[in-house]
Amino acid sequence: MSRQTSSSWPALGQTSLEKDEAVELARLLGALADPIRLRLVSIVAQRGATCACDLVEPLERSQPTISHHTKVLAEVGLLRGRKHGRSIWWTVDTDRLALVTKALGA
Repeated sequence: MSRQTSSSWPALGQTSLEKDEAVELARLLGALADPIRLRLVSIVAQRGATCACDLVEPLERSQPTISHHTKVLAEVGLLRGRKHGRSIWWTVDTDRLALVTKALGA
């Protein structure tokens, strides 16, 4: 399925979502429907490029747990990872995050 741009979806309640839009929005919301992942996105969005190793302490989770959560978020396109040596640096895909905030009327 092609990824929608942030300007292509109306806020919920303004008009009906098409089936493919609803499926994609549900995928994004599903990935965010976890307190650790919500916090992870908020930390990376605030800090900018963030090493996965720097997420262990603020999230109070092990490196394997952080890896699981970043993978879920990356699979739906909310995070982008870039490998530097042995570390992965994460950034938020602002266009994908904008889809969610726009659909929710934020």
